[in-house]
Amino acid sequence: MSQEWDAGRLDSDLDGVAFDTLAVRAGQHRSPEGEHGEPLFFTSSYVFRSAADAAARFAGDVPGNVYSRYTNPTVRAFEERIAALEGAEQAVATSSGMSAILASVMALCSAGDHILVSRSVFGATVTLFEKYFKRFGIQVDYVPLTDLAAWERAFKPNTKLLFVESPSNPLAELADIAALAELAHVKAAWLVVDNCFCTPVLQKPLALGADIVIHSATKFIDGQGRCLGGVVAGRAEQMKEVVGFLRTAGPTMSPFNAWVFLKGLETLRLRMQAHCASAQALAQWLEQQPGVSRVYYAGLPSHPQHELAKRQQTGFGAVVSFEVAGGKEAAWRFIDATRLISITANLGDSKTTITHPGTTTHGRLSPEDRAAAGISDSLIRLAIGLEDVVDLQADLARGLAAL
Repeated sequence: MSQEWDAGRLDSDLDGVAFDTLAVRAGQHRSPEGEHGEPLFFTSSYVFRSAADAAARFAGDVPGNVYSRYTNPTVRAFEERIAALEGAEQAVATSSGMSAILASVMALCSAGDHILVSRSVFGATVTLFEKYFKRFGIQVDYVPLTDLAAWERAFKPNTKLLFVESPSNPLAELADIAALAELAHVKAAWLVVDNCFCTPVLQKPLALGADIVIHSATKFIDGQGRCLGGVVAGRAEQMKEVVGFLRTAGPTMSPFNAWVFLKGLETLRLRMQAHCASAQALAQWLEQQPGVSRVYYAGLPSHPQHELAKRQQTGFGAVVSFEVAGGKEAAWRFIDATRLISITANLGDSKTTITHPGTTTHGRLSPEDRAAAGISDSLIRLAIGLEDVVDLQADLARGLAAL
């Protein structure tokens, strides 16, 4: 911390405390003013005590704030709290979830390196790897998320990194994180897990052996659809490289957004428990409806990886996807018939959202790539919010009536 700060209670005071306590207390360093809430620092730069002090901070010889592109006390508080919740040595905040992926790959990979990516990832993630990373000489191949043997076959001598979403968007496929991490490490590669759908409340990829965890803080960490942000967490050695990229390229989180995310973390467990309970009830109900041909939710015994989900997660999440008979036209009729649920592609909000992945989140993929990822024209994705589940069921019944 910089010399202007009084650290107050030391981080060691939180040794051994529970998740909910960390979610409320971790990362806060009180100033001499003694504020109870986390302060919000709106400043681009910082005043130094002397020319020598400025030089020492810029060189990294002494700790302290330099420039808010890469050092800001509010952002640092958010980073420290996320690191505590994920069990990471260090976390680095970014301007969005996509910039978290960008920063990780740019910091840790070089031209000529090979990356393996699970086939079932967010559409923009595919575009980032295909259109941009490949342009700069990074080799990329795609592997079915659940097929461990396929991952092993796909390795090359220059494979540097494995990237997965687990659970995946939107089909809730799961990677066996521990098994995939073991395979990556045998091959001297790193495993990166996008933990956006679970948050550290439901899943701890680093504890399962992953090297890096990524979040779109825009989603459940915020929880109310207010701000954009991302975060990368892992070992300090790796995060030093990510900080270096942010310091130079600048896709950093704003102090205001960091402050909003700090507030979101305080209620994260409570919200995730409520999301999961409603999602489970609606998934079970949808599975019984005659107009629904298939439901994708790891909390259902019918899900092919239900047992794996029970082992590596403490809950099944808020995203429920399902297929209806009749293709895109039927899916659109269903969506348009709802009145309460918001038609938007965002998720992790207190308000339930509904979207057609084939023409929104995965719309930029080719038909062949969508088919390979299991994204059919009849697929609908729900992200369950915090409304009364009876009201949500009634609204979904309107959609079913339109089929």
